[in-house]
Amino acid sequence: MLLFDGVAGLLVMFVWLFCLFDAITADAATVRNLPKLAWVFLIIFLFDIGAIVWLIAGRPRVGAQRSMPYKGNTGVPPEYDRPGRATAANPDDDAAFLAQLKARAESQRQAAAEQAKRLRAQDDQPPQS
Repeated sequence: MLLFDGVAGLLVMFVWLFCLFDAITADAATVRNLPKLAWVFLIIFLFDIGAIVWLIAGRPRVGAQRSMPYKGNTGVPPEYDRPGRATAANPDDDAAFLAQLKARAESQRQAAAEQAKRLRAQDDQPPQS
């Protein structure tokens, strides 16, 4: 019998502490039926009954916090939260991109070599008078 009383006492104490911390941390705009401060005093002074009444009549409903218009700072800029947003890919993993870069570099080398060849050919010709 003593063991049952100890377990029941711990369970009641846990429920009371849960309700007290829940009432303290609840958003004042979503608390039902009484002001938040009144609920905290009710839970502290009426202990078991206050905790049970808080769970039944005062605790904010689960969907009430989700329906608030202002979500606060989520840490993610809104432009990154768009569906269908193109994400940057690693160019080293894209074989077609690397092949395009290689072909472009080769064409630039050829154009530079041809231009250098033309300039040497112009320098080798004697001046015309």
